[in-house]
Amino acid sequence: MRTVQQQGTLVVTNHNRPEAVILGVEQYEALRQAASLGERRVETALEDLSRDFDKRLSALQEKDAGDRLRAAMRKPAKLHGKVRAAEKR
Repeated sequence: MRTVQQQGTLVVTNHNRPEAVILGVEQYEALRQAASLGERRVETALEDLSRDFDKRLSALQEKDAGDRLRAAMRKPAKLHGKVRAAEKR
């Protein structure tokens, strides 16, 4: 425990291979808080993506969605003899 108090952590080995880590309560709590913050960030990002998807999907629920899609597919692209490729994302 002196080593943990002096160095903050102690790696326990078995045949020269790390098997466990002993760390102080402060380091443990800091790791738990960091993990919790990371989880909240992921949840927030997923909620944002879900909200954006729902917003885009709602356009397909409008009464004229089918007509608008068919009209868009009927219109030939005006390329004027040139081939255009989409930009990389």
